[in-house]
Amino acid sequence: MGPGGTQEGPKSGRGASARGGAKGGPKRGQDQRGTGRGRPAPARSREYETRAEERNRERYAGKPKVSPPKTFPGAEQEGERLQKILARAGYGSRRACEELVDEARVEVNGEIVMEQGLRVDPEKDEIKVDGLTVATQSYQFFALNKPAGVVSTMEDNEGRQCLGDYTNNRETRLFHVGRLDTETEGVILLTNHGELAHRLTHPKYGVKKVYLAHIVGPIPRDLGKQLKDGIQLEDGYARADHFRVVEQTGKNYLVEVTLHEGRKHIVRRMLAEAGFPVDKLVRVAFGPITLGDQKSGWLRRLSNTEVGMLMKEVDL
Repeated sequence: MGPGGTQEGPKSGRGASARGGAKGGPKRGQDQRGTGRGRPAPARSREYETRAEERNRERYAGKPKVSPPKTFPGAEQEGERLQKILARAGYGSRRACEELVDEARVEVNGEIVMEQGLRVDPEKDEIKVDGLTVATQSYQFFALNKPAGVVSTMEDNEGRQCLGDYTNNRETRLFHVGRLDTETEGVILLTNHGELAHRLTHPKYGVKKVYLAHIVGPIPRDLGKQLKDGIQLEDGYARADHFRVVEQTGKNYLVEVTLHEGRKHIVRRMLAEAGFPVDKLVRVAFGPITLGDQKSGWLRRLSNTEVGMLMKEVDL
């Protein structure tokens, strides 16, 4: 406004052209719609907008409705990308996991995945790589080489050394799969996967355990046959699945006994009943998990392949 209250017109010169023709703003004499006319475009009435909306609705009424692609039965575009889940589970980089899919090595709910970008629910969907189940939830799996003298409990009220002494500072409470006698050494599994632990110790699944026992001979040639035919114990017959002599030094024998039973002191009792008390006993395998060169007292995390093999052993 001017000093007298009247409205001033636009000034001429550089300032006017800056306001009317500079980049970013419309030139004078041209409305915001670019009509080139000096007058503003007429405002559209509400009735006009309503009719336009109805025409658009009619135009697309006959076209099929497009819905997001389904990635697994009953699900819309939810979950996580498969390669991300596999990478997090330890199968390599996302690119490496994409290559697993390209090689048709990945299944979801029993069907081989044929394309990239599939979304799955890691809490519900069953994922397998090379036929082995992938543990996608917050489960932990360990193998401990239990030393002699350690009791097979996570805690001990008497203050004895126990399995829990080897699992301190873990994010999740672990529990042991079955037991080993206090004086028996070797592989014992620790996990927080309750169903897997239950099945691994259930007689229905017959998971085999392999033991090395040191005994003093001489031993008869038919000792293996005796053990496989069955040894009568106070709580019934016990049978070995396999027996062999691994090493002999004079009267000292190192023998291997394989069985799927889990009764208390079963190997020691069988050999003692056959006339050969055990001096030292080591469990060297629990199902597909072997002791290898794992040192006494060492706890190691199972690999994805080992976890998958364990689950396959008990139909998970």
